[in-house]
Amino acid sequence: MLATQFPIRKPVKLIAIAAVFAAPFELAVSGAHAATPTAYVTSETAGVGVIDLDQMSLAKTFPVGADGPRGLSLNADGTRLLLANKNTGDLAVIDTQTGKVVERVKIGKNPEYVRVHNGYAYVTYEPGQAGGKPGADDDDNALPAEIAIIDEKTWRVIRSVKSGHETEGVEFSRDGTTMLVTNEGDDTLSVYDANTGAPLRTVPLPAGGRPRGIKASPDGSQYVVTLESSNRFVVLDAHDFHVVTTVDTKLGPYGVAFDPAGKRLFVAAARDATLQVFDAHNYAHLADVPVGKRCWHFSFTPDGARLLLACGRSNAVYVVDAQTYQTLQQIGDLPLAWGIVTWPTSAGSIESR
Repeated sequence: MLATQFPIRKPVKLIAIAAVFAAPFELAVSGAHAATPTAYVTSETAGVGVIDLDQMSLAKTFPVGADGPRGLSLNADGTRLLLANKNTGDLAVIDTQTGKVVERVKIGKNPEYVRVHNGYAYVTYEPGQAGGKPGADDDDNALPAEIAIIDEKTWRVIRSVKSGHETEGVEFSRDGTTMLVTNEGDDTLSVYDANTGAPLRTVPLPAGGRPRGIKASPDGSQYVVTLESSNRFVVLDAHDFHVVTTVDTKLGPYGVAFDPAGKRLFVAAARDATLQVFDAHNYAHLADVPVGKRCWHFSFTPDGARLLLACGRSNAVYVVDAQTYQTLQQIGDLPLAWGIVTWPTSAGSIESR
């Protein structure tokens, strides 16, 4: 008689079952920080303030204030925060989960502005300048500024391209093929091939204007450039760079951005403690919003409901309702707040969406 063979059943390993149930929990915990809407604010003395946008409060500070951080930008997945540091002359790469510096890339004197685009970081610096506090008037430099281009895979400078004197804002065309840099020291706009860094042209801007911020219009047909010293902004045609129109502002226009819907243009009149609002199509003036002192840069929250302004001489971030223009609160303990970006990325004077 043949014996009936039954498959041997191995004892169930409870640890395996536990692992199955634990894995989703661990993933949820590890992704909790990334899922929380967050703003990062550079403070030249405190470091980087991390604002929890659900609670609208300062959650913590990355203690890199000794480096003198100014410009900042996030990589594509929000795991790395890039800082342009004037005191150390480098680009610091911070793990946004731990707040630790994981890479440093030597740049040169006075790195100020950084933008991430298609896997590369673009950092402006000024070989002819020793640096100084933001908002201070700078003397003309003997040497032109440069833009270092860094590969995010290797964190190495792959090339550096010359610009005008005292570079300020950096923007990219909507199709991603062109990089534009404002040069306040010689009142020009430098235009480059974004892929190769090759210079394409230099656009003269009104003399004595000191161009600061630059932003592409939502449809990509125009660029808006703020002129800090002449208290106005110019609108340039994106094809041939002729001046389409010039619009007066209050004192010291600096950061500029279109709202996420592309219907309004916002300009930070830093020396007038005012955020100005204009129609994005005809540039008619819509509103003036009282804010803090020397608000250089700003960003919308990821949902577009509020504006966050880094107000350097008020040592705080002002939170403004994007529809009613009412100031909702101030988030303090951010001395010399300079730049601000959010995760998830939203429209702002530094980042574009």
